[in-house]
Amino acid sequence: MAGFDFDVLIMGSGPGGYVAGIRAAQLGLKAAVIERDKVGGVCLNVGCIPSKALIHQAELFRSLPALREMGVEVDLKGLDYSRVFDKSRKAADMLSKGVAFLLKKYKAELITGDASFSGKNEITLKDGKKITGKNIIIATGSRPRVIPGFEFDEKQVLSSTGALMLKKLPKKAIILGAGAIGVEFSHIWSSFGVEVHLVEMMDRILPLEDAEAVQVLARSFQKRGLHMYTGTKAVSMQKGKTGVSVVVEDKAGARTTLDADLLLVVVGRTCNTDGIGLDKVGIATEKGYIPVGDYNQTKVPGIYAIGDVVNTPLLAHVAFKEAEMVAEHLAGKSPAPRLDPLSIPGATYCEPQVASFGLTEWKAVEQKVPFAKASFPYRGAGKSVAIEQSEGFVKVIYDPKTKEILGAHVVGAEATELIHELLLARTAELLPEDIANMIHAHPTLSEAVMESMRAVEGWNIHV
Repeated sequence: MAGFDFDVLIMGSGPGGYVAGIRAAQLGLKAAVIERDKVGGVCLNVGCIPSKALIHQAELFRSLPALREMGVEVDLKGLDYSRVFDKSRKAADMLSKGVAFLLKKYKAELITGDASFSGKNEITLKDGKKITGKNIIIATGSRPRVIPGFEFDEKQVLSSTGALMLKKLPKKAIILGAGAIGVEFSHIWSSFGVEVHLVEMMDRILPLEDAEAVQVLARSFQKRGLHMYTGTKAVSMQKGKTGVSVVVEDKAGARTTLDADLLLVVVGRTCNTDGIGLDKVGIATEKGYIPVGDYNQTKVPGIYAIGDVVNTPLLAHVAFKEAEMVAEHLAGKSPAPRLDPLSIPGATYCEPQVASFGLTEWKAVEQKVPFAKASFPYRGAGKSVAIEQSEGFVKVIYDPKTKEILGAHVVGAEATELIHELLLARTAELLPEDIANMIHAHPTLSEAVMESMRAVEGWNIHV
């Protein structure tokens, strides 16, 4: 566009930033993505991707004793965790290079630098270079939240980033926060033999998920020897020469001191909205988030915000979709405004996996939404027994009058994949009877989805 260097300038190359750049370029806009660190942001470099690589290695390691049942001798003493770490970095590095290649392929320029606003349509880099854009998208992401008294040193007190960069595992660890990140690290570390103590202020681990699904996971964790402290808060911490001591307090006020080699603090994230010059363009945050309208536009025309800096779930796939929506809006297309919060899937990659979307029972009660529920146990699907992963269930929450799907919850093997058949049904406005009558291959885990829908109709076969 005459008068501007770019049609679209994007601050940050995480899931929101790089997708916005690629989609804008695909739609014929001249786009540039500014990144101060590695392409791909937190998710790709120190989040989703390397953590899933570690989880894969952990599950391979956990499966080795099963070979003994076939008469194969397995010596687990030679574990070298640094090699596990190396594999996770290889996956992250490969995908970071892949994103850089895609930006180049679609002719979205990648600019290296630390960017901040110097005007409504102008970004200034740390080296003084100025770049202008007709539109600017803020996609600067988030960082681990710091709790006073539990500050990170990345040696004894780790953030999720520090935990991903460990090359040697501790013998004993305390994890503060039992959301998805805390639960996933509990799964990884305990798989490799670490004694894990998981502390959560709320009444259960994964407090935002379905209570019955969480019970299945909690039982599994207990069998594995994980120590869980729910309804418990950390009061203080003391670092020593060889480890850390954390004082925790339960709801009755009883205090306990936990000792470990290190402490992982994963109690939420903080938006990266400081230091980017928002004050120079008149944008104020609300509770740390940038307020946005239907198409993620800020109150300043031409400036948009996506991903972790706005008050939507801090998930990479949410940033992906918001990026696509803004790019299409800028290109004159007509994307649906805002994301439907009931159609955003959540996934926790532990064992068993937990996945969901839409209403939980407790949310429906809280919001006074009439609902009914139906579920089907994994053990009723033949494949789950055949592969020795019969723990779990599929649950659907639905409108008792119309049978519209209001939410779904899956706990068990491959739950993070299975959830999408249920979500597709909701998105396509299908009813439970449509899936109940659809032929599913046998034996598959997805038969549990079919049977849960038959349970809604009152005629499931295999239980």
